[in-house]
Amino acid sequence: MAGLVADKSRIGDSALAARLTKALEGEVLFDAFSRGRYATDASIYQIEPIGVVVAKSVADIEAALAIAREEGVSVLPRGGGTSQCGQTVGESLVIDTSKYLNRVLDVDVAARRATVEPGLVLDRLNSRLAGHGLFFPVDISTGSRATLGGMAGNNSCGARSIRYGNMVHNVHAIDAILASGERYRFAPVPGNLDGLAASPAEYAPGYAGLVQDMRALAARERDEIAARIPKLLRRVGGYNIDSISPAGHNMAHMLVGSEGTLGFFTELSLDLQPLPAHTVLGICHFPTLHDAMAATPHIVALDPSAVELADHNLIDLARDVALYRATIERFIEGAPGAVLLVEFAGEDHAAQKKSLADLVALLGDLGHPGSVIEVLDDGGQAAVWDMRKAGLNIMMSMKGDGKPVSFVEDCAVALDDLAEYTDRLTAIFAKHGTRGTWYAHASVGCLHVRPVLNMKDTGDVAAMRAIAEEAFEMVRGYKGSHSGEHGDGLVRSEFHEAMFGGRIVRAFEAVKDRFDPDGVFNPGKIVRAPKMDDRRLFRYRPGYAPAPYKPALDWSAWGGGETDGFLAAVEMCNNNGACRKAAPGVMCPSFRATGDEQHVTRGRANSLRLALTGQLGPDALASDAMAEAMALCLGCKGCKRECPTGVDMARMKIEVQRRRAEVRGFTWRDRLVGWLPRYAPRMAQFGFLTRWRNRSRLLRWIGEAMLGLSARRPLPEWHPAPFLETPDGAGDGPEVVLFADTFSTWFEPEGPRAALAVLRAAGYRVHVARPAAAGDRPLCCGRTFLSVGAIDQARAEARRTMAVLAPYLARAVPVIGLEPSCLYTMRDEWTVLLPGAEATEAADLVFSLASFLVRERDAGRLDLPLGEIGLDRVLFHGHCHQKAFDTAGDTVAALRLIPGLEVVPIAATCCGMAGAFGYQAETYDVSMAIGGLDLFDAVNNAPEGSVVVADGTSCRQQIRDGTGASSRHAAVLLAEAASPASRDT
Repeated sequence: MAGLVADKSRIGDSALAARLTKALEGEVLFDAFSRGRYATDASIYQIEPIGVVVAKSVADIEAALAIAREEGVSVLPRGGGTSQCGQTVGESLVIDTSKYLNRVLDVDVAARRATVEPGLVLDRLNSRLAGHGLFFPVDISTGSRATLGGMAGNNSCGARSIRYGNMVHNVHAIDAILASGERYRFAPVPGNLDGLAASPAEYAPGYAGLVQDMRALAARERDEIAARIPKLLRRVGGYNIDSISPAGHNMAHMLVGSEGTLGFFTELSLDLQPLPAHTVLGICHFPTLHDAMAATPHIVALDPSAVELADHNLIDLARDVALYRATIERFIEGAPGAVLLVEFAGEDHAAQKKSLADLVALLGDLGHPGSVIEVLDDGGQAAVWDMRKAGLNIMMSMKGDGKPVSFVEDCAVALDDLAEYTDRLTAIFAKHGTRGTWYAHASVGCLHVRPVLNMKDTGDVAAMRAIAEEAFEMVRGYKGSHSGEHGDGLVRSEFHEAMFGGRIVRAFEAVKDRFDPDGVFNPGKIVRAPKMDDRRLFRYRPGYAPAPYKPALDWSAWGGGETDGFLAAVEMCNNNGACRKAAPGVMCPSFRATGDEQHVTRGRANSLRLALTGQLGPDALASDAMAEAMALCLGCKGCKRECPTGVDMARMKIEVQRRRAEVRGFTWRDRLVGWLPRYAPRMAQFGFLTRWRNRSRLLRWIGEAMLGLSARRPLPEWHPAPFLETPDGAGDGPEVVLFADTFSTWFEPEGPRAALAVLRAAGYRVHVARPAAAGDRPLCCGRTFLSVGAIDQARAEARRTMAVLAPYLARAVPVIGLEPSCLYTMRDEWTVLLPGAEATEAADLVFSLASFLVRERDAGRLDLPLGEIGLDRVLFHGHCHQKAFDTAGDTVAALRLIPGLEVVPIAATCCGMAGAFGYQAETYDVSMAIGGLDLFDAVNNAPEGSVVVADGTSCRQQIRDGTGASSRHAAVLLAEAASPASRDT
């Protein structure tokens, strides 16, 4: 690092933080938890930054750079933090642009050009462009969270680079601040530079000299560039000195792929493309990876827009990921060794279908007849591409310490060498006792390959080094590129000299020194790099081990034994950032509302991992900083389904709350919320107190001051006629058990009464789950106790309820409930509260009313006469747990059994209420902000006369508070349709 000496004493420098806080409008984060959250990206590395600035404006960036120069501190630009090679970690001042500097500044439809800020996420740009029939074509798999500034920094590529090229081919101009503080617009420059310095104002003094120096360097090294720079599309290593031409060139291309080492991007001008009118997809099945690679050059000759590989490892792992299981079952036949996803796109649909027919014929000629699954519908194609985009993260869902590791991932070779290259690299892996996972860009000879290694093991780290050296030597023999997409970072920069030769590396150093003579920007990347296997820089560095801690839940499914299975589950987060996605879905609602790294699943997982390994001090799990980190986790379970590696932060939060309660005790509010099932029978007779509170401004504010319950939110009111019925189960129909949760019993008894009516109308013998002893309080699943970390109490409730259900479960009698959070506590959390076969078997017999009815219909057993109910249309908002367990569609299907009823699902994240979360004074605003992301607008903009259906009691309360509209449980509508009056109409 030229000009700057790493100084460990600067880590968390309070004086530097004070200067920045005084000078900046944005956020200045120097605490240990914040630095820990920014110490990792999606690579194997972990380097704690000096501090973090979340810039609100370009002025903030300029001021932070000026202070950093004066203080002798290096600066690291950061967007989504999804880099695979360690580009966005370093002992520097991190400046994050993703929260505030994320606007589309201009779209020139006629010129097909967009101007954006560097923190804008790709998918958000394309969402904005879709209405104009345009898109930005560098379609990387992390487009739901990768920022365009980061994509330019890494020279990202994407699945369709065979058609549209890499980032460098699609960036027109970049506005950037140099380390000196000078601001230039890097853009196309003519061959004649005479008038450049005096031309437009954006060319500040000195720009022409910079251009001339780059041209002189390129001219000096012309022969070496021709001899040593690979002639491949997928060459993103080093600086783009081969783009410089005396006849004119684009200076922005010098910044593309520079990994934040040359300048700080403040604005990008991007070239756009028209959206293809039509696409078709062929999924080609092959018995082996070699067969797939051998076929690739022939397939590319058909001029597809993409040819993507998925090997058997990815396919097998995807079957175990709930989000992708249906896609695999629909589109993958048998057990292929590999598949190629071949897309044809264009304006003429008939031509695309003809290309697909040619593909089928080609595969037959190559000895693979009948191997192509044709996918013509947009929904099917989208599902397949979603699975492919998640390929890396699906690979990382392997449990245990051995994971596919990125370091030879992006080597690129010519297509004619591809089959031999994969065979030889597979042999190298086998030589070192491992195997590789393969996927990605067969069309351009760039395959993402990751050998499975344990980065905690010294032997496997040595194997990584040996594999890298042997693989890169082989790639050089093919005149290929060792860095074909994800850039250099800490993984590959060390190998530039072997790849390009000493003269080219000295030229790279000259570029760095001309732009950044003092080494301010992101030192150690591209030039003057450390050893890639320096374990002091690893996430799992020497001495990494779990601190003494015994979890209360059973985490044995993740391996690691009784005490560190919890840590193994936390380590499943590989920082890929899928939880930062811009697209709707459930995960992660608090991040979508706040934009804060602290309040995203990845940020919480990093905090937990550091705490569980003692890196944040003693008993950090019970600290105030950890409580703050977990405070906005709504327990929505979105991450359980939508995180490709299966990080279940809702369950992890239970452990954190339990540990904090052990140390700090339960608050009065914790007891009010958690112990509700135990005091409800006594409190019900005093329900008037809640009504008084809701109608009195004074009592609301007293409640907020004493208990922290928001004065702006009415509390649920006790029903005067709770659900305490105990039907005798008489009749000769099939048996079912109705489980009435605490909220349904005491606050909304119309739900279980409706379910009872529907089940009886369908001819079932209905038992209601009640305690064995008369007069005992109703049963409880333990959900409220878990929500405050009272695991022992939750376990006691689960055992009590299980004892009542056991005789029914032994006869495989279905258990039917109303409240999703309670049902999925029984199906999910019970298996770790009461580990063993009994809880697992119970999970398979617990259903919502809708899921049960759909199951019975599909089995041909449902005899439920329904009539019209006077409604034409309902909107359905799915509870988060229904979405997480893929059963929201069952409620839609059940409602569609009602004649003449149109059911329209609302595309929304969590409603924002999440049990007690929305009632807390400190989280009320975030709760309403989350509701305002999608749900409130959908309800407010619904056609007049629409009725809203929501199965979650929290969802119904939030809809009422956020829109004024009432909503109903699906059981209530089904009961109306099942009533004699309805059937008579």
